[in-house]
Amino acid sequence: MMVFKIDLVNNPEPIRVNFDRQLKRVQRDVLRMGALVETSCQLARQAMFERDLEAADQIIVADREIDALYRQIELDCVNMIALQSPVAQDLRLLSALMQLVRDIERIGDYAKNLGEVSVRLFPYEPQPQMIQIRTMFDRCRAMLATGLKALSDLDAKSAEDMQLLDDAVDSDYKNLYTLLTQKTELQGSIEPIVLMVLAIRHIERMADHSTNIGKRVSYIVTGER
Repeated sequence: MMVFKIDLVNNPEPIRVNFDRQLKRVQRDVLRMGALVETSCQLARQAMFERDLEAADQIIVADREIDALYRQIELDCVNMIALQSPVAQDLRLLSALMQLVRDIERIGDYAKNLGEVSVRLFPYEPQPQMIQIRTMFDRCRAMLATGLKALSDLDAKSAEDMQLLDDAVDSDYKNLYTLLTQKTELQGSIEPIVLMVLAIRHIERMADHSTNIGKRVSYIVTGER
């Protein structure tokens, strides 16, 4: 399990030692939560593009674990701020983590939403636009991986570079939205088109939250918003 590469204040007092131990546990839990969300995204990919309904069911189970871990991390951060009087650097880290885990949790929610879209798309024939949607989703998953790696390493440069990746996903979204909504030759139900528009919206929001992770990491490292 990776732990953030951050220098903690060197203080032999038992209170500080206990704080450092708690802080490292929170760091590990955040990275574990990130890994769970990455797994949910992989399951969403299987459900969406491999038509794997079992994967869609597995996302629901994973989401419960993600939500429980999110609540625990948030509670631990609040307790440490309220009871331990952290120094400025640690306070910045804790406050940023509380915002960051919310972004991670929301990405997990959108992965679950994609699983639900997949179930509703399953009765229909595979749509040709799914190839482009898969490319967009893979870009988004790469953004999440980059953000979590930047978080693990506290790499502000990688975090700042994520905006370029987000621009590519935004471009995918605009192109696909235009393609789907201006489709004139429709055969059968319009529901698959509506569901694919919903899917690309979920993916676009996942990318936005991944960008936020990069911004939180940059703040943790530099202290600048």
